[in-house]
Amino acid sequence: MTSDRRGLQPRKQPRQVRAELTRQRVLDAAAHVFAEYGYAAGTTNRIAERARVSIGSLYQYYPNKDAILVELLTRHLDAGMVAAPLDQDELLPKSIEGIMRFYVRNAIENHREDPQLLRVMMEQGPRAPELLERITQSERRRIAYARKLLRNHPEVRVADVDIAARLVVSTVEMVVHRVMAGTGRIDIVGFENELVTMLTLYLRGDAAAPPEA
Repeated sequence: MTSDRRGLQPRKQPRQVRAELTRQRVLDAAAHVFAEYGYAAGTTNRIAERARVSIGSLYQYYPNKDAILVELLTRHLDAGMVAAPLDQDELLPKSIEGIMRFYVRNAIENHREDPQLLRVMMEQGPRAPELLERITQSERRRIAYARKLLRNHPEVRVADVDIAARLVVSTVEMVVHRVMAGTGRIDIVGFENELVTMLTLYLRGDAAAPPEA
């Protein structure tokens, strides 16, 4: 999906508490509407009705539903950064298994609220250049941080720390996204344990070696 970049920007930033509460109501209503009806049928009229605001009031904040979904995606990214900050090593466990569990668990928690909304954001969200750049920058920061952690950790026995950092970050992000947004129920505890075990065995060098040719 492509859109005019200007059409994805909020029209105004609230400066008063009442206006901010209205904007939050619009965002919360949009999350429910997109999850219930999907993106195509999740119209601005339905969002305004759910938020109990006039359609004119909605358009004061967002020019279209693409801009609303971009805002929801941005909020999702920000929540992930708050849950697992990259500058507070004192929060981390000492073992590599504990570190992997910390990041896997936070990634899962950031995706638990509404799987249907997550599918909408993943599959139908606007591919705004500024949003894609933000995602890319966030991934680069996480990879750089993972590289530092793995390089300095005594339990890590991988041959190439740079590749390992990329694999760990992309695996957690991609697998958690896919599994949590998938259809059907899943054992969250079992999923967390299996993903943590897989990453830990790989980083410790405990995984079985491939058969010789």
